[in-house]
Amino acid sequence: MEIYCDSAATTAIDPEVIETILPFLTTNFGNPSSSHWAGRKVKEAVDASRQKIAKLLNVMPQEIFFVSGATEGNNLALSESIREYGLRHAITSKIEHKAVLEPLLKHEREGDIEISYVKLDKKGNVDLEHLERLLAANPQSLVSLMHGNNEIGNLTDIQAISRLAKKYNAAFHTDTTQTIGKVQLNLAEYPVDFLVGSAHKFHGPKGVGFIYINKRHKLKPRILGGGQEDGQRGGTENVIGIVGLAKALEIAYRDFDLIHEHTLTLKRRLIAQLENSEIGNITYNGESASEHKSLSAILNVSFPCLHIGSIVNNLDQLGIAVSGGSACSNLGNGGSHVIRSINHEAEKENVRFSFSKFNTAEEVDHIVETIVKIYNADSTPSESGVLQQSFTWIH
Repeated sequence: MEIYCDSAATTAIDPEVIETILPFLTTNFGNPSSSHWAGRKVKEAVDASRQKIAKLLNVMPQEIFFVSGATEGNNLALSESIREYGLRHAITSKIEHKAVLEPLLKHEREGDIEISYVKLDKKGNVDLEHLERLLAANPQSLVSLMHGNNEIGNLTDIQAISRLAKKYNAAFHTDTTQTIGKVQLNLAEYPVDFLVGSAHKFHGPKGVGFIYINKRHKLKPRILGGGQEDGQRGGTENVIGIVGLAKALEIAYRDFDLIHEHTLTLKRRLIAQLENSEIGNITYNGESASEHKSLSAILNVSFPCLHIGSIVNNLDQLGIAVSGGSACSNLGNGGSHVIRSINHEAEKENVRFSFSKFNTAEEVDHIVETIVKIYNADSTPSESGVLQQSFTWIH
């Protein structure tokens, strides 16, 4: 039995999305920059997709630009805003995605900016008072704080952060890769300057995403070419991806209540069964066990270390796909930078379970039963004859 429980990494494409993009793999193959009928037909689909996304987010179509994904969008927003506006100071946190941390660190190494890290509590929540102190001492900074953490599921109050950024004339960028399609964002309520998302996190195709650039800003393009995307990104548009992205986001908003309740029910079930199991000494990382402070689809659990290798890899060998990292001494790696940053105890293995609308209650039951079997095998390794191989962490 194969079970996929790693939807924070990527999701299966929705059948409705596949149906929507099929014509653009067959008959509607024109280049949207071409002036003839074949190009115009495809250009209309790209424009309609942009308008659909803009309407869902309550912004202007001219503020939505298509990119290859959130990594490109983050790099564009961070690097070009630093260059364009001569920003010398950036505020971020140590639990951001590497697609945010690495560009900022590069600019710091090159002497462009100085980075300040906002304080986090032991659950990984942003200290808003410390953020205001940093902004007061460094007005006109670049603030980059994610909306939903990809490992521990914490939801950040981007409305409060956006108000602080506006108060101190700072630029505010937020990575919403994990929340677009899972939280109904109305950007008219959030004075955000730059925001990014990726289609494959909400049942769209891989290799396509978007960046929202508030109309107050105009960034220089990082990819030069034929002037596509209103001059913001050169290169022929990924029409299949763009059409799929817009359809996937439309479905996510249309079915939001059903999907949210389904994934939340699965998380509740997993927590209840783990706590009733014989494993013991289980803890939850960040706010992932909270129904109101974290994404409904993510639960990050710390398990006691095994003698027979990583839980994640043992589950993989038994057909269950999850992700995580370990600081267990017998596995020889430092674990997750997110978990380390919130001062979690060292000798445990952290496993992220992330659900989608395609997961079932029966799958949750099977996952817990399998984990219990792994621990039983670990307690009598010489007699079990199974799960003897020691594995390394999968990144």
